[in-house]
Amino acid sequence: MSASPEFTVLGAGVIGLSTALTLSTTFPTAPITITATHFPGDRAAIYASPWAGANWLSVATDGGAFESYDRITFEKFDELERRRPECGIKRMGIKAVFDNVIEEAGVLSVKEGGGLGEKLWYEELVGGLRMLGKEEVPEGAKWGMEIEGTFVVNTQVYLPWLQNEALKKGIKFVRRSYPHIDDVSRDFPQAAAVFNCTGLGSYSLGGVEDHDLYPTRGQVVLVAEPKTPISKMYFRSPKRVDPSTTYVFPRPLGGGVILGGCRQEGNWDGDVDLEFAEDIMRRCCALCPELGKPEELQVISHGVGLRPSRKGNARIEGEQRGSVLVVHNYGASGAGYQASWGMAARGVDIAKQALTLTSKL
Repeated sequence: MSASPEFTVLGAGVIGLSTALTLSTTFPTAPITITATHFPGDRAAIYASPWAGANWLSVATDGGAFESYDRITFEKFDELERRRPECGIKRMGIKAVFDNVIEEAGVLSVKEGGGLGEKLWYEELVGGLRMLGKEEVPEGAKWGMEIEGTFVVNTQVYLPWLQNEALKKGIKFVRRSYPHIDDVSRDFPQAAAVFNCTGLGSYSLGGVEDHDLYPTRGQVVLVAEPKTPISKMYFRSPKRVDPSTTYVFPRPLGGGVILGGCRQEGNWDGDVDLEFAEDIMRRCCALCPELGKPEELQVISHGVGLRPSRKGNARIEGEQRGSVLVVHNYGASGAGYQASWGMAARGVDIAKQALTLTSKL
């Protein structure tokens, strides 16, 4: 492997930006370029990263790789929150209630040999959790928990911060659209590897056209911070991943409060449904008393994002296309932020191993 291989990252969502920064740490002298149609500051439904809530409350239950991606990201968030508070990540607790019993709520990991674990895999990681008493659980809910030691992310601050960190490291940005994955290596012929971090774009990207991908439509409402401060996040759902999830995330650094939401699988509609927005606000006010009444909310904006979901989970693997290594890293659905640094590390490790092997041949 040469001392300074070149790399190109296709896509500038949270996975693409995290991948580029991980590459710059692993290969400090390597020229790196991020090329994408959309960059931080853009607004498009298919560019899902700006529309996320976002927070860390793991959805991984595989007992393996995907839990490790979330763990790596949690530890990175902890470091950034302590050392770089301007990045938009803040430690904040969450009160989560579920309308299904815990065994049916999609929160327990699958054990080797079958069956479910007895507790959430990340209980120790977040510093413990407290199960809610019956009097603390709203009507219709079966159980709930409160976690003090997790994180909320102001995506409007964090995405530009990631981009700025990349710029400070000398990473180049090129705004360009590509109909085919092989067009990237033709434009950047010196690249030893191309990282495909296009999210839902890989559904139609030539040479990839992964139809295991599908959109999971999410809709949010950004409202002003109420006079009564909201000290924690709120979450309610039948299951950890469910079409009718309701959440309230107070964003740090003057980011207002994000209200959501929905998980409408297979829905490509990027337009705001104002009638549904009213339903979101009603649900969120019922869940979070500090918000007050729906009619009292100061609505700043509405948004729709299409999460890049994928049958069989995210795709993180290498593919040799001629003389170019392509590392696919997409399909995280709603887990993009909380898995970002772990997924980036895995993608970079695939490239490192492949390039090391090639150099020995």
